[in-house]
Amino acid sequence: MEIKKRKHPKFRRPNYGRSCRSRIKKNWRSQRGTDNKKRRKFAYMGASPSIGYSQPSKIRNLHPRGMPEVLVQSAKELSSLKNVLIRIASGVGKRKRQEIIKLADLAKLRVLNREKKQKQKKKRVKKPEKKEKKKQGAPKPEKKKEEKPKPEAKKEHAPKKGEEKAEKPKQEKPAEKKPEPAEKKQEIKYDVPQKK
Repeated sequence: MEIKKRKHPKFRRPNYGRSCRSRIKKNWRSQRGTDNKKRRKFAYMGASPSIGYSQPSKIRNLHPRGMPEVLVQSAKELSSLKNVLIRIASGVGKRKRQEIIKLADLAKLRVLNREKKQKQKKKRVKKPEKKEKKKQGAPKPEKKKEEKPKPEAKKEHAPKKGEEKAEKPKQEKPAEKKPEPAEKKQEIKYDVPQKK
């Protein structure tokens, strides 16, 4: 016998799902701020949980199949169970899990999670490289870049103690022509009569 339960909206925290508020989780926490719009029940902020959303008392806490659900952690817990659905705890290992399933089949109890869901690692998909859009018209010839030889950088280091700087050979500059000195003017001596 299957049960139809009442549907209710998803109760989210304010600002959940916004890119600038990525730290906010989806699980519900009641708001306590004095000016908080969700606490003040503004309609555009979405629904908040209230007692009116609860299920009728006859079907409350039942599985949609119409039977109560029990969480099982060991095979001993199955001995006193009847007319219930079994859910194996996630921390149970492979060996104990198989024992619980065997005993549940003998007792004609339905196990909801027979096979443990394994988390699949997401494969990283390589993004295709963007192709450059070609403009319509005649193709332009490719220009070849000429490689120029790079001059070798001269590295000079400070001399260590006890070492002298290696003297660089001086390059002789071409001798510059000096201007010839002008002919010296001959000094003329005049005889000046002396006063007595």
